[in-house]
Amino acid sequence: MDISHSSRFRASIMSLVGALVLLAPSALRGQIREYDAARPFGTLREQAEVQQAWLEERLGTNLPMLMRKHEIDMWVVAMREYNEDPVFRGLVSATTFAARRRTIYVFFDRGQDEGVERLALGGNSQGGVYEVVRAAAVASDGRAAELVGNEQWDLFARIVAERDPKRIAVNISHDINVADGLTAGEWEQMEEALGSELAGRVVREPLLAVDYLSMRVPGMTPTYRRMQTIVHEIIGTAFSEVIIQPGKTTTAELVWWMRQRVHDLGLGSWFQPSVSVQRRGVEMGDSIAPVILRGDVLHCDFGLVAMGMNTDTQHMGYVLLEGESEAPEGLQRALARANRLQDILLEEIRVGRSGNEILASVLSVMRSEGLDGTMYTHPIGDHGHGAGPLIGRWDNQEGVPGRGDPFVIPSMWFSTELQVTTPVSEWDGQRVRMALEEEAEVTAAGEMRWMLRRQTELHLVH
Repeated sequence: MDISHSSRFRASIMSLVGALVLLAPSALRGQIREYDAARPFGTLREQAEVQQAWLEERLGTNLPMLMRKHEIDMWVVAMREYNEDPVFRGLVSATTFAARRRTIYVFFDRGQDEGVERLALGGNSQGGVYEVVRAAAVASDGRAAELVGNEQWDLFARIVAERDPKRIAVNISHDINVADGLTAGEWEQMEEALGSELAGRVVREPLLAVDYLSMRVPGMTPTYRRMQTIVHEIIGTAFSEVIIQPGKTTTAELVWWMRQRVHDLGLGSWFQPSVSVQRRGVEMGDSIAPVILRGDVLHCDFGLVAMGMNTDTQHMGYVLLEGESEAPEGLQRALARANRLQDILLEEIRVGRSGNEILASVLSVMRSEGLDGTMYTHPIGDHGHGAGPLIGRWDNQEGVPGRGDPFVIPSMWFSTELQVTTPVSEWDGQRVRMALEEEAEVTAAGEMRWMLRRQTELHLVH
């Protein structure tokens, strides 16, 4: 789905807003900033309430389905404070920032009628989505004591034995990072507590953790689209004359403006933004924070964090020469060729295909059409480089062992990261790299579509 938009129109609107902010008296300028940055997703309390509803749906709907898909009777996620499992953020409320001492989450499938039992050994109920298991011992002040050390593992072993699961999944994986959250120390103690008979039922099923993290719930999508709108607005302003003064502004100044803008909106960052320059007749690879000049091609890599979700976007811009009203035709063609690789990618991403299978198909079609490109798309969601099938890496176009093996499932999101390099006649045949990254979703019905829209025109700095 292509949704083209006018860079000039957007730039003019953002220029007006930016000019008001930059030129207004200091008192008024503060009011404009306050209005512009006013809680795009509501108060923290309001955000937490929405996130809690997402959590309840993930645990109540997604998890039972996935445990049965992978034939897992019990899933155990154990961790220590400040050494949390990568799945942790997908299992807890927005008000929980770290595990409590030792936290053990136990999920036991009691069947279709009774559903999945959710137990928390350590910590709290996460807003009522877990049954908290406490120690029988009583502390000196009369309150139930927190289980520690062997007592906690003894209780865990008793819980497992009482439920008698046939297949117990733990998060250990040699290949997939988000499915390898059980530390060696925790596993050694767990194995000892279970004893040889129960420990013999433990299995490694990395796709349970992968699928749980990668599968979204419907309510997340409108919020994520709004996040994308903010991303596009920030990039559109950064790559405009509102912020860039050719001959004076450096790429470092642009980077820090973007980072500060995210902070001022009350949002977070999961990586430092980057801005780079390609210049006619000049090798810019070793340049550090160069001054942006007229005629430069700009590239940014930018992401933000809100409500437990991450974005990751790359766009291209062009600084107009004196007398130019649009980018040279060769640069526009170069962008269009990168758009074509996006088309190929979305055509090849299908439910049930692995990342490595998709990569091979994409590269085959790409080469048959004479595109000089690279594919390095990744899932996104709870993590920036999210759980699910990798579709290449920038330095590995042969397929990614382990990380490229998972399959596409419905209701997951991708950052469609790629590049196409094209000779540009107006630059005497110099090769220009158009690197794009845009979020797309696999719908519940298995259809691929852009989360918001993709860039089909260069951002123009007038």
